[in-house]
Amino acid sequence: MKISCCFLYAICKYGYPPTLEETLKVIGEMADMGFSYVELEGVREKNLREVWENRFGLKERCEEVGVEVVNFCPILPDIHSLDKEKREKSLRLFDLAVEIAKFFDCITIQTDSFVPPIKFIGEAPYQEMINFGRAYRVEIDPKFDWDELWEVVVDSYRYCAGRADEAGLKFCLEPRVGEIISNTDALLRLMDAVAHENLGAAFDTAHQHAQKEILPLSIEKLNGKIFYLHVADNHGCVNEHLGVGRGTIDWEGVFLALKKHNFDGAAAVDVGHVPDLEAQYVESRRYLERLAERLEI
Repeated sequence: MKISCCFLYAICKYGYPPTLEETLKVIGEMADMGFSYVELEGVREKNLREVWENRFGLKERCEEVGVEVVNFCPILPDIHSLDKEKREKSLRLFDLAVEIAKFFDCITIQTDSFVPPIKFIGEAPYQEMINFGRAYRVEIDPKFDWDELWEVVVDSYRYCAGRADEAGLKFCLEPRVGEIISNTDALLRLMDAVAHENLGAAFDTAHQHAQKEILPLSIEKLNGKIFYLHVADNHGCVNEHLGVGRGTIDWEGVFLALKKHNFDGAAAVDVGHVPDLEAQYVESRRYLERLAERLEI
């Protein structure tokens, strides 16, 4: 099992998104924490193009410190915009992200489903940073049409799954609290509608545990369609991303279910917004190493 370091580490330490200099620095820090595998992000057009333009330097830095990039995550909130021009621009940027993922020899390319185009009164989810445990007020526009949005979502992710497949990459979507696809069953519905075998899950244990999912059952439902794993813990009430073993997730149950379905992707430590960030990343990596050895994964 490949144990990876999520880019949330970089975001929490340096901001969203980190500068190029900070990204180069953080690659070394991930290696110093004992990770051999990492993920990178490209946040909207400006940062995504910056990653592309500096891809050789980033790859050289990875080789210098001895890490491999297993997952690339383009953050493109307009990928299913109801504005056709914005949507098509984001899909072209996704094409660029595919080229970045290929350049780094990634296994997966991952994205999110983002916040639906509804009116939030006050704060909205994930506007700047990934925040946990927030309450939101929403006002639905009488003109809002869920069926129209769903059709666009399906078309966009069918395109992404196909484009990634052509490039030899697995495409995975991460269900997250507060987004269009927020849980296992919503993702299963999307998979049925997209009808492309290259759409899988980036399964985030913290987000799903906070939504009261029974994680081994969720893994059973997905039945081998988990391409990538984000691992963090919480107590099942707030979507905190604590170190593995610091909450109430049944980690043995999770990994036995993954073993049953021959999961062979990367398990990426996804801890964030904790005071002892580095310590919890190292602690989580060691926890997973011991668990994998005990369960013979």
